[in-house]
Order: sequence, then structure tokens, then C-alpha cells
Amino acid sequence: MSPPLAKILLVEDDPRIASFVNRGLKAEGHTLDIAGDGASAMAMMRKSDYPLVILDRMLPDFDGVTICRQMRTEAIASRVLMLTARDDLGDKIEGLNAGADDYLTKPFAFDELVARVEALLRRAPDIRFDPVLQVDNLVLDPTTRQVTRGGRNIDLTPKEFALLRYLMEHSGAVLSRTQILNNNWGYGFDTGSKIVDVYIRYLRAKIDDTAETPLIHTVRGAGYRIGN
Repeated sequence: MSPPLAKILLVEDDPRIASFVNRGLKAEGHTLDIAGDGASAMAMMRKSDYPLVILDRMLPDFDGVTICRQMRTEAIASRVLMLTARDDLGDKIEGLNAGADDYLTKPFAFDELVARVEALLRRAPDIRFDPVLQVDNLVLDPTTRQVTRGGRNIDLTPKEFALLRYLMEHSGAVLSRTQILNNNWGYGFDTGSKIVDVYIRYLRAKIDDTAETPLIHTVRGAGYRIGN
């Protein structure tokens, strides 16, 4: 069974690690909010329900253990995956006793991070799944990762799925290549790259080529828009 897709809070002050995790988990179909310190993270958790929080142990204002304890004091039930550069057993036990559900030591392989995220999401309480998206007769279900047009199933790669989801979440709006690059490939990606155009072409081949009405439109000099 495919793991559920979810909105995840990443609490990490190292921009390189934050960008790496953000790009990778978005490619898996998840959406992420990012906080660079503990105070911002707590404010975000009080406003939104996250089934999973990926929490760095060392932050500029609060220790991750302190944040985890505060979460449990406030009955914030999100699963917590704690990241740390410390591999001492006592540190791990302290984090788990504070309410963390799992512990991952830096540096880590991305595949291991994904496996732990998926395992925690399957156990997460009260996951609030994102709503089904629909543009004309094109339907995307973020939870099941199913895409259909006119009832016909469409198989997409994770990157194609993430790009289509981003377009459909902004149905009717013109999205520039830079916006699409930053959302789907991360900041710092070569803006001169043709990768956006390549993936738009992939999507059109699967979504529009067999349909009477194309949904993905090029807006000359501006970017792309989905919708009639």
C-alpha cells in the first residue's frame, strides 16, 4: 500500500539540509512548511495540524528536546522525527523520552529518511489529507496519488505528479518558469535550464494529447497556466 501523502513541518536552521529535504520530499508528493527556529515552529504548529514534524535537535533558539516537550505539554499530537548530529545513545534516549517518535543521525541517506517518514505517517494520528483537485475533467487525488482525466487513469512519475499538483493548486494563474523551478526543483537550480519545458511536454503528452480540449497552456513570455 502506498504511504499517505501529507503536509509536513520541517524545522531546520541549516539551509542546505532544509533545501535537500524539501526538494526530496516534494518529489515524493508531500508538501512542506519550513521553520528555521523553534519559536517559529511552535507558532506554526499552533495554527496548523501536521501529521509529522521533522525536528532538528540543535536550533538557534531552543533545543529540539525542549520543543518536543513543549509540543507534548500542549497536546500537539504530531509524530516527531528528530534529526541530530549526535549519535550518543544518551542523547537519543533523551529525545525519545521527550516525546520524539524516531531519531535519525546526520548525515543520513535520503532513502532512509523517506522510509522513516513513510513509517511514521502510517502511524500518524488524525492525518488531515489534502483535498482532491479538479480542473475541468482532470482529477488529482493527493492522498492516493491517482490522476484521471475523463475517468481514464494517467500514470505519472513522482516529479510529473508534483508539477501537475502545483499547477492545479494554482488553477487559472500564470506560473513563471522560475516559480515552477523553485517549487519543484528548489532554489538555486539553474534558471537557464529547460527542465520545466521538458516536464511540461511530458505532462501534455499524458494529459492533453488524447483530449479534445487542452488544459495546459503556454503564456508567451510569462510561463504556464492550467485551465480552460
